[in-house]
Amino acid sequence: MLGLELIPLGIQAIYAALTFHAVAFYDPNLTGGSMLNNAGSGGGEPLNVIISGLSSPEVLTDAGLLHYAQAIGFSFECLGIHLGDPQSANLGDGNGWVNQTIELRQDFGDDDIGTCLESLVGGNHFRVFRQNGTLANSGALFLAVSQEEDVWDGHTIIPDGYNAGRDKLVAAAIGLTYYERTTYSTVARNLTGLLPAGSTGVNHGIATDGITVLLTVTIV
Repeated sequence: MLGLELIPLGIQAIYAALTFHAVAFYDPNLTGGSMLNNAGSGGGEPLNVIISGLSSPEVLTDAGLLHYAQAIGFSFECLGIHLGDPQSANLGDGNGWVNQTIELRQDFGDDDIGTCLESLVGGNHFRVFRQNGTLANSGALFLAVSQEEDVWDGHTIIPDGYNAGRDKLVAAAIGLTYYERTTYSTVARNLTGLLPAGSTGVNHGIATDGITVLLTVTIV
């Protein structure tokens, strides 16, 4: 799919409506994928939130996801600049290891420059991977969510940062949220069995509780 700057939200919504999916997601573990991404340091970040393929189709587009993220307190990176190498994930959909679609950061109430503050003082952020290959074409968005330290502590993940980041995002998302003239209704369901609990294979050796949260987002 083309970048955000090239496809207006309205056109992406039409595209999404033509590619509507009938399942929430497919378990990557069943088809050679993993619920840990490749963080490039010998470990992976847990894919601890999934935006269901049964969500409103517009939400599952690149532009629609950004709008939804802005409704729950996230936005594009500071001045649109990304530092560091992208991470990749294998969602078991036949596409193999694919780089993140986008990375979004907590915006502290200002979706234009608020993420610059996150880059300094730390906060929540997430990476997005789309499950759309021919083996498992759910259209679901798999998020690697984590809470970061400030820049003076190297922007590493805080202790318990994967669980904490996931829980803060979910708390901001559930119920009714708004951005510009769009209202979103989000329901959450905890899933077990996708991610093992513990720190084996997890980036920075930070243990997780093994819970993945499935969000179904409906435009109302």
